[in-house]
Amino acid sequence: MAFVAGSDAGHAFAALGLAAAFAAAGDQTVVYTGTRWREAALRRGLTVRELPGLAARDDEDDADAGAKLSTRAARMALELAPRLALDGVDLVIGDAITLAGGWAAELTGLPWIELSAHPLYDQSRGLPPIGSGLDAGSGARGRLRDGVLRALSAPAERKGRVQRRRARAAIGLSAQSRPTARFVATLPGLEVPRPDWPERTHLIGPQFFEPTDDEFTIPPGSAPLVVVCPSTAASGSDELTPVALGALADLQRETGGAESSPRAGSPDRPLLPADRCASPRVVYSALEPPAGCDGLPAGLVAGLGRQDRLLTRADLVICGGGHGMLAKSLSAGVPVVVVPGGGDQWELACRVRRAGAGELVRPVTREAVAAAVRRVLGDESYAAAARAIGRTGRDVSDPVVLAHRVLTESRRGVSCA
Repeated sequence: MAFVAGSDAGHAFAALGLAAAFAAAGDQTVVYTGTRWREAALRRGLTVRELPGLAARDDEDDADAGAKLSTRAARMALELAPRLALDGVDLVIGDAITLAGGWAAELTGLPWIELSAHPLYDQSRGLPPIGSGLDAGSGARGRLRDGVLRALSAPAERKGRVQRRRARAAIGLSAQSRPTARFVATLPGLEVPRPDWPERTHLIGPQFFEPTDDEFTIPPGSAPLVVVCPSTAASGSDELTPVALGALADLQRETGGAESSPRAGSPDRPLLPADRCASPRVVYSALEPPAGCDGLPAGLVAGLGRQDRLLTRADLVICGGGHGMLAKSLSAGVPVVVVPGGGDQWELACRVRRAGAGELVRPVTREAVAAAVRRVLGDESYAAAARAIGRTGRDVSDPVVLAHRVLTESRRGVSCA
C-alpha cells in the first residue's frame, strides 16, 4: 500500500497515521512525502521515501494555486509512476491536494483512493461556498443567498478544472480524474449535511500521527490547564501566539493565581464557574515563544511532545483552526478557542462555534481572547459539545477493510462502492 502526501504536517500526518493503521493490520506500506518525517516514521515502523518534485522549479509560479496543484502535479506524477512500479505497489492512497499520487497511479494502471485530510470540501448545490464559514441558508432568501455566492465563486472553480484537464492531457491522461473511492478523514460531527454526498466517498475518522515519543511536563497545580498550539499552515494567523499568551498572562494577574481549585473532572466536586476561571496553567505546544511577546504566563511550559497524551489532561485548547489540532482536541472532548487564519481554518472555526464546542476570536485582541477563555472555561456546555463531537468518531468506516475491498474488486474488474 502506497501513501502519497505533501510534506506539510496537516497532510503528511494524516497519510502517516493511515499508513500506521494498515501496517498494524499486516500490510506492507510505503509513504511518499517529505523526508523531514523519515525519522519519526521509522520510530513507528514505517518506511518513508522522498516524494519527487516537491520543490518548485524556477519556471513554476508558486503564487498561482491552480498551477501549483496541477502543473507541478503532472511533472511529479511522471517522476513518481516508475517508482510505484519498482516498489511493487498494489494500491495508492493519495492526498486530495497532492494530485501527483492519484495521477501516478493512473499512469501505472493502479487503483487509487483519494484521501481528504479534513472534511469534504467539494462544492455542493445545497451549501454556500466552502471557506465562507456560513451555515446552509434556510428559506427562499437563504437559498438565494447561497446560490448567488456559489455563482460568484464558480469562475475560480472553472479555472481550476481547466488547469487540471490541461495538465492531465499533457501527460496522456483523460480529462477527468476518477479515484476508485474516496476517504474523508474527519469526525462526522465536523461535517455538514449535504444533499449530494458523492458516491464511493467514506468517512473514516481523523488519522492522527505523533512525530515524537517525548512527554510534556505538566505545570504543577490543579487550576485549569490551557494548551496553546500555533498553526503549522502558511495560511494560519501569526497573531495567535503573542495574543493568546498575553491574554493568559492577563487572566493570571486578574484571578490572583487561585492554584488550589480542583480541575475539571476532579472526583472531589465539579468545578463551579468561578473555579473554572481560576489562574490557568499553560502549555505552549511548540518551541520557545517568539521574541517580542508582550507578557508571558507565569509557569509557562513550552516545547514539543505527544499532544494526544497532553490533551487527556487539558481543559481548553487555543489553536489556529487547522483540522488536525481541532479534530485531535474534539476527539479528546476538549473545547477550543480558535484564532483562525483564512480558507478552511475560517470554515472549520465557524463550524465548531455553531456546534457550541468553542469560541471564534475575530478581531484578534488580548481582551477578546481572554473573554473567550473565560466563557469556555466558565460554561460546561462547551466541553459537553466537544465530547459530543468526539463521540461521532465511533460512527466511521474502517479504511483498511474498505481499501482491501477496493483492491479485491479492482482485480476482478468490478466497480466498487
